[in-house]
Amino acid sequence: MLRVAGGASSVLVGVYIADLANRGRDIGAGLVGTLAAISFGAELLGALPLGMLSDAVSARALMTGGALLAGVATLLFGLTQDVSLFVVSRALEGLAAAAGVPALLAYLTDATAGDSRLRARAMSYFELSLLAGLALGGIVGGRLWAGLHTGAFTALALMYVVAALLLFVGSVGSVTHRGADVWQGLARALATPQLRRLAPIWICMNAIIGLWLGPTLYFLLTNRSDGSQMLAGLLADDPSGLGGLLFAYALVFGTGVLVWSRILPRVDLRRALGVSLLAMLAVSVGLLLLNHMGNQPIQLRWTLTAVIAVLIMIESGFTPAALSLLAGAVGPGVGPGAAMGIYSFLLSVGALIGSVAAGMAGRWLAIDGLTYATLVLAVVALALLPRLGPVPPLTPVLHA
Repeated sequence: MLRVAGGASSVLVGVYIADLANRGRDIGAGLVGTLAAISFGAELLGALPLGMLSDAVSARALMTGGALLAGVATLLFGLTQDVSLFVVSRALEGLAAAAGVPALLAYLTDATAGDSRLRARAMSYFELSLLAGLALGGIVGGRLWAGLHTGAFTALALMYVVAALLLFVGSVGSVTHRGADVWQGLARALATPQLRRLAPIWICMNAIIGLWLGPTLYFLLTNRSDGSQMLAGLLADDPSGLGGLLFAYALVFGTGVLVWSRILPRVDLRRALGVSLLAMLAVSVGLLLLNHMGNQPIQLRWTLTAVIAVLIMIESGFTPAALSLLAGAVGPGVGPGAAMGIYSFLLSVGALIGSVAAGMAGRWLAIDGLTYATLVLAVVALALLPRLGPVPPLTPVLHA
């Protein structure tokens, strides 16, 4: 439910600002990208301290409080057209994520201690919940906007309240860790060479996520354009179509993740990362072609779309492979909250970079701008990949 609400929130922010722009307000993709960057920036600042705090206090309190804070932030956004309050709202939502995500991951780590099979399943389901939230969040956000307009933000805030109640009831028995372990665990994780080598590549990939899964894309798809790019303004007359589009993407990406879950235990993880990055370059080229095929036969466009879908399945292997490397780099014996705070910190750094880049690239070149930025980041990640050195395949028990 948290994932669905988060996905719906991003959709509503992009659609709401596009609606204001369509009605004459002097705002655009730059503002949307800036707001996304503010949210990720607040999450970045809070990830490590709040992650460490979840080792010292009950993760239950942080999870529940994070969901309630996200509800307040979402409610605030729909009550105003003041840009300064937009900024406050997105900053609060970022802090809510920083409080909730590391604490939730730390709770799952503690709850599955001593059972590697259960832990692997739990963490896999946690990552797949991101795709479920993306798919259902797009549908929920689109439908709420179509039915309630700005009242959609109030309805979404109520969803966060329900999620907070479920977290409070479901996390009975969360444990705390000794204060000394918090600092020692953080120090050990930061001193790990493997983590330092993986971090810049992980940041590049999260920047690509920030480019495409933030509200800037939703703004560009629903804001009317000059027609020079087929995808820009594609859903200007039907913003609710965002839900179907996100559902289709999540279905394709999720299928790829499931296939990779069977392959990864038997392959070199660095090779899996390389294959995924090469597929990402091919996806970018395919999107550039598709975006300028508005006058081509529809059969040709659908054929290219099908090829892009297959390549997206291949590129989906990066996330599970990188998470496996990250978990291995942090290693056992580290306070789970501190370790997951590092995870959220790296994610937020990349997403922040991607959000800023999305605002600038979207303002200058619309959908093409996002694609060119993706190409650059994927090339940088590929260039950094050899620094990882050889990485052994996972043992089968970890993915049973």
